[in-house]
Amino acid sequence: MNYSRFITTVSAARKASPIRLLTELMQKSPPSLISLAGGAPNPNLFPFKRATITIGHGTAVEIEDDLMKRALQYSASAGIPELLSWLKDFQQSLHNPPTANYSPEQGQMAVCVTTGSQEGLCKVFEMLISPGDNILLDAPTYAGTLAALRPLGCNIINVPSDQHGIIPKALKEILSNWSTEDVKNHSHHLPKFLYTIPNGCNPTGNSLTVERKKDIYQLARKYDFLIIEDDPYYFLQFEKPWAPSFLSMDVDGRVIRTDSFSKILSSGLRIGFLTGPKPLIDRVVLHIQVSTMHTSTFTQIMISQLLQQWGEKGFLEHIDRVVDFYRTQRDAMLIAADRWLKDLAEWHPPAAGMFLWIKIKGVSDTQQLIMEKALQKEVLLVPGEAFNIDSSEPSPYVRASFSLSSPAQMDLAFRRLADLIKEAL
Repeated sequence: MNYSRFITTVSAARKASPIRLLTELMQKSPPSLISLAGGAPNPNLFPFKRATITIGHGTAVEIEDDLMKRALQYSASAGIPELLSWLKDFQQSLHNPPTANYSPEQGQMAVCVTTGSQEGLCKVFEMLISPGDNILLDAPTYAGTLAALRPLGCNIINVPSDQHGIIPKALKEILSNWSTEDVKNHSHHLPKFLYTIPNGCNPTGNSLTVERKKDIYQLARKYDFLIIEDDPYYFLQFEKPWAPSFLSMDVDGRVIRTDSFSKILSSGLRIGFLTGPKPLIDRVVLHIQVSTMHTSTFTQIMISQLLQQWGEKGFLEHIDRVVDFYRTQRDAMLIAADRWLKDLAEWHPPAAGMFLWIKIKGVSDTQQLIMEKALQKEVLLVPGEAFNIDSSEPSPYVRASFSLSSPAQMDLAFRRLADLIKEAL
């Protein structure tokens, strides 16, 4: 893969921070080293000395004095070594990416920790997008992605999708606007990447089938674009076996994958991680060096201690408990929807995630219905236009989340929504 054609001039100009390199060198050095180089504060003066964090089933994560000193100090921009090592092993075990044993130049799999997957996404977009670039995505999609993309001046090309995700035939038709000569000559008009949320898409709940993923990956090879696999709901798939990822199919090193602990361990700790070809992950790390510098060392150590205590088996057992809860929540919302909205709306049961995407019959624009009248009925959902590429484009859809409300609250909410729809018709 020739990665240079994907990278912006700003990203290509980034150089390693000498101070950041020294910090990482010091952390790998033996205790006998006397360093007068670093600008790190003396941790003996920090007021926090130790912590005991109680976790489920009566166990605890202990952060003793020496580890606490490290937790409160600067750390490597790519992530603390023990967490990175755990994540690399886990990604290889879970996805078995073909690139794991490639050379760095070939696109060897690399991982870096980010402050939530949102930071990783934003830095990937800024690494790849120059004004006027064409990019592909399937809208409606995550509003945070659209908010990150719009200021970068790219042309967002919407790829049609259904309840099974992106429709490969529709993608192929869009790509037919470019010739084999365009691909051969690396025309700057070629789409740089395809962005998609393959499991339990926010807001639609759509999940890509493995057959469609294979077709899409082949189109990426033919037209030489990258795939950004934004997968925060991967661990919230309601049925096993879990769907194979784009990363697991990536023989070329053209997939950048974002994962998140937000939905399964904590959203407030802000821990996500990027997996992808080393030449591109290294560019993201250079950006981290001069922006956030690194994700909180304390939260990384907290997560790392937990994962090492659990092991992969314990982590996956925790995931099973989380999935059981959300599956029950989804089923409760579907029962409530069937009871109150059957003749008023349409929906598809989501196979993953936290959301039910509801099309209101006879209502072309849900914005006014929700933002003005729904509050009077004491029910709140997100109007569909928030997830459109053009947010002023009307939408007959609303997004309902089943993550926080009880089954009784869902039932009452949909009863109120049904009354609202009847009044609007």
